[in-house]
Amino acid sequence: MNNDPSVAPHFDDAFRARLLDLFSWRRDVRRFRTEPLLPGTLERFIEIACLAPSVGLSQPWRFVIVSDPGRRRAVIDNFESCDADALSDYTGDLSTRYAALKLAGLREAPCHLAVFADRATVVGHGLGRRTMPAMADYSAVTAIFSIWLAARAEGVGMGWVSILDPVIIGTILDIPGDWRFIGYFCLGYPQAEDDSPELERVGWEQRRPAGDLIFRR
Repeated sequence: MNNDPSVAPHFDDAFRARLLDLFSWRRDVRRFRTEPLLPGTLERFIEIACLAPSVGLSQPWRFVIVSDPGRRRAVIDNFESCDADALSDYTGDLSTRYAALKLAGLREAPCHLAVFADRATVVGHGLGRRTMPAMADYSAVTAIFSIWLAARAEGVGMGWVSILDPVIIGTILDIPGDWRFIGYFCLGYPQAEDDSPELERVGWEQRRPAGDLIFRR
């Protein structure tokens, strides 16, 4: 291991191949085993997340570990209400297919984590946020993805629950009013592993090739 902070580490072909495996096998997990993670695991992942880039070095991410059973129950209730509303927007075959999807592991996952962005933080002195205040949100997302990769590297699954009302979640978790809700996540050991997204496996959508998403000007 290189302990000299002035010398960058060398990442060889073998490392890059394993890194590609990590990216390829990262999944949005919704089916968890109920066994708890080892103590301190989630906190360690959050420490890794804080290595992520942030606009103006503002570190606007705010992590809320949700352990209180009453708050968890309220989050589940909100998910179920929002999920029912979402189902009502679909008709015909899409309605049937949507109803069959498992879209959250809130009941089974041992860890619940909510992530917010503090757009009002004075850290970083506003650098890079005058024209794009949403950069604080994007910075929080980079931290989230860092947790996702760190968790996958240790065999821990992570799932993003987006079918929630941001205002209600903020009230449930009693967070400052100027924090912006970014996402709610379940973490735990997955029931099974797969290198393809579940939504792709059940035919909801197919991943598009990168070439379809590149534009040149």
